[in-house]
Amino acid sequence: MGRPLGINAVMSAAAETTYGATPASNFFRLPFVSHGLGEEQALIEDDQLGFGREGLDPTYDVINNDGDLVVPVDLRGIGFWLRQTFGTPNTAGVAGGKFAHTFTSGAASIPSTSIEIGTPDEPSFSTHYGAVVNSLKVSLSRSGMLNATLSLIAQGETDPVVATIAGTPASLRGPRFAQAVGQVKVEGGVAADIVSADFSYSNQLDKVEVIRADGRIAGVDPGKAMSSGSLTARGPRGTLFSKARGKLPAALSFGWEQDGGSLIFSLPRVFLPKPKRPISGPKGIQSTFNWQASGASGPQLTVVLTNDVASYA
Repeated sequence: MGRPLGINAVMSAAAETTYGATPASNFFRLPFVSHGLGEEQALIEDDQLGFGREGLDPTYDVINNDGDLVVPVDLRGIGFWLRQTFGTPNTAGVAGGKFAHTFTSGAASIPSTSIEIGTPDEPSFSTHYGAVVNSLKVSLSRSGMLNATLSLIAQGETDPVVATIAGTPASLRGPRFAQAVGQVKVEGGVAADIVSADFSYSNQLDKVEVIRADGRIAGVDPGKAMSSGSLTARGPRGTLFSKARGKLPAALSFGWEQDGGSLIFSLPRVFLPKPKRPISGPKGIQSTFNWQASGASGPQLTVVLTNDVASYA
């Protein structure tokens, strides 16, 4: 038995047809950066009196399996996680033999996922089932690796076994988008004064915490969809400042293009607070806008992924 190493860890995932029921096939091998999933079961201190100062055995509490999964934002694999966040996309063929997959916020139901994490060195494989995406967050900067953080709520985790249940899964991977090719647009024009940005989408999941013998949740219900984020801009000028001062919504988009494909997050109705304009030294003056999106006139967030994958259905 070898010593498990993160570099050799593998992840396979499949969309579930029934919540909490791991499918026998249709797994995909997907890249990941890190994961924090895993069942936890706390202990409850015994409260009985009458047996002296030495405490009695504790009792096991309910089981939770919540955690973050960090994945690279790439041209193919990210489409699987967008599907699991927003639901099945509308897919259409476009020029050059590519396909445009359009995801929109606010789906009535959110799909669940079975995620197998394996360390072949041991070997050891366990599956997190009934995993639903609570939120997706992406941070933008001038350089560095581009990753997405998925916060998941899972129903449970299987005991480790020595062989994978995923068979020989098809690979959904790369090429990876780079921070250096990203851009932010405000009202359709490239915003040249953005220093950093981040945005997140949340399904606002509510755990169904019923009484059951195995101590696990019965499922999750989606709440109000919410998109929010921040923009840090140089100088007290430009469209962002005029929209904020005028209390008017602005159209924002975040996107990357690479190897003939693209990924565009569009928010047509974003409200910007009036920011401070602090001066902290001799260098450039910056302001931060903590924005919120509205779905008053349609989907608050639309994501279009263009690549060579024919379907994510």
